[in-house]
Amino acid sequence: MTTKHGMQTIKATTVLGRLRNDVRGNTIAIMAAAMIPLAALAGSAIDVARLYVVKVRLQQACDAGALAGRKFMTSSNLTSLDKTATDQANAFFKNNFRLGWMGTKTAIFTPSKTTDQQVAGVASSSVPMTIMKMFGAPDVTLSVKCEARYDVADADIMFVLDTTGSMACTTADGTGGCSQPVVSYRQDDGNTGYYVTEKSESKLSGLRSAVLNFYDTLAGNVDPTTNIRYGFVTYTSTVNAGYALTSLSPDNLVKTWNYESRRIIGDANNGQSSTTTYKNITQSACNGYAVRSPSSGYTTSGTATASTVAWTGNTSTSNVGTCTVTSQPVKPNWFYTQVNYDVSKYITGVAVPDPSKITGTTAKWQGCIEERTTTAGASSFNQSSLPADLDPDLPATNDDTRWRPMWPDVIYYRGTGTSATNNGVTYAGNSATPYGDYYVNANDQQMTAYTNMIANPTPAWNKNISFGYVSCGKKVQRLAKLSRDDVDDYVNASDFKAQGGTYHDTGMIWGTRMISPTGMFAADTAPWPGRSAPNRYIVFMTDGDMTPNYDLYGMYGIERYDKRVTGGDSSDQLDDHNARFVAECTAAKARNIKVFVVGFGQTLTTQLTACASPGQAYYASDNDSLQAAFKSIANQVAMLRISK
Repeated sequence: MTTKHGMQTIKATTVLGRLRNDVRGNTIAIMAAAMIPLAALAGSAIDVARLYVVKVRLQQACDAGALAGRKFMTSSNLTSLDKTATDQANAFFKNNFRLGWMGTKTAIFTPSKTTDQQVAGVASSSVPMTIMKMFGAPDVTLSVKCEARYDVADADIMFVLDTTGSMACTTADGTGGCSQPVVSYRQDDGNTGYYVTEKSESKLSGLRSAVLNFYDTLAGNVDPTTNIRYGFVTYTSTVNAGYALTSLSPDNLVKTWNYESRRIIGDANNGQSSTTTYKNITQSACNGYAVRSPSSGYTTSGTATASTVAWTGNTSTSNVGTCTVTSQPVKPNWFYTQVNYDVSKYITGVAVPDPSKITGTTAKWQGCIEERTTTAGASSFNQSSLPADLDPDLPATNDDTRWRPMWPDVIYYRGTGTSATNNGVTYAGNSATPYGDYYVNANDQQMTAYTNMIANPTPAWNKNISFGYVSCGKKVQRLAKLSRDDVDDYVNASDFKAQGGTYHDTGMIWGTRMISPTGMFAADTAPWPGRSAPNRYIVFMTDGDMTPNYDLYGMYGIERYDKRVTGGDSSDQLDDHNARFVAECTAAKARNIKVFVVGFGQTLTTQLTACASPGQAYYASDNDSLQAAFKSIANQVAMLRISK
């Protein structure tokens, strides 16, 4: 025992004693002992995080596979998923989950078809442990489930389709047309129809396929409780909507209307006169020769004979004398002007006499209409006070707001010479079969019936139908639940043909009018009992620019004479029609109608892009891309989503 500074220190003499008293390095020993549980704790955190990341990625890949499978699935009665959908589902899964990622040993995905026509999937992956493997932890197999479905709410879809003459061409022909011949055919209602002969692989054939593809895409994605209604508006310079209007009420159309036509104002001489002399007859008998044959009207050749007499007594006291009869061949003397005609029977669809002809010709209404009163010369429109033709909800209450039947049989040009004015021109005609019914004159080529193409094919200006100066396409189809056969019958009907010129405003006006939830056809788009209001869509397709013409007879009459749109300034005609088109697109979107626009072989103009709902303007360069565009739109209507 020793002491130092008065303190006593005891020395340990044994090994254990010395170790007990020596505290140097104790921390290292403690840390060494703690490393084992600490490694297990950290390793488990790292491996659990790895498992979480892998499972999230596995779920994403499963969802991608299910979505792809549902998108490509072909609806059928089979209980198993078709091969195309299965292949696409597996491809999307593999692209989103690569085997070996995070050390995964397996990546298994099994898509399947559910009983309600959806696609489900199960995915699994074996994930090896890293740090925890040192502690004997086995590989972990992760498993996820997924399901994809189309959510198709009740929907109303109005196709507004350009069926003008250029649709008979192919996309390779460009927008300038293809000079195909125009032919006539007998329509189901007995009328004579006309159309441009289609080329092989025409744009119209591509449109037919695209519409059916659209239908099939939606049909494959609906469940039994979903209600889908379809409607169609085919447009040119007018729309065949008359019978849809009269089906609501006959009072939607006027009973009389003013047409740019002609009326007879008397007889005109038709060649040299002849004389016949009668001797020793009374003045009374002579006066009996002063007749017209026929007494009124004309023969089927458009001729008549008007006879005048001159009697001279033999003597001043004689009651007999010489009778000179002058017979003058005559023909109608027409005044080309605006004429008011009674259309009350014409709008019923029965054959009525053509009041502008002298041969007893009859005419039957095909159903195309002239629009109601509008604002002329407007370059913009106030949505809160649209004119009658642009207001899709305004009912017909007077002749300004009623529609007028197009009657091309009674429409005539007045000519372009100095004798022709907007008020009218007198002309007797020089055609012999019959006089006055069909007129051709090299110096005044416009004075002719609008329907004159077959009977009088020259000069070229008179080919009004073949050049699209008058047309009447297929009747509109009101919104209704249509089967695939119904849709097929519509787009493949004998009168679903290419004909006429391009007026986008006419199509959009009627497409909006027929799907508006607050307009005349509101009952067609009303919610189904116990259901929410349907989603409403317009699919507007065109293959050309707006091409209004000052001499065309269409939905606004003849602009040269009627001036309903331009107000008389022909240089503003295109701008005025474009303004109407954009205004009606705005009216549709204001009624919560989603507007898809497809330019088919046609560059999207500023107006077409502005018409579409945001991001919904498509360009289709050929028939295949048109089908792709329509299918893309159908998929948007169907709203593909992950449901589980």
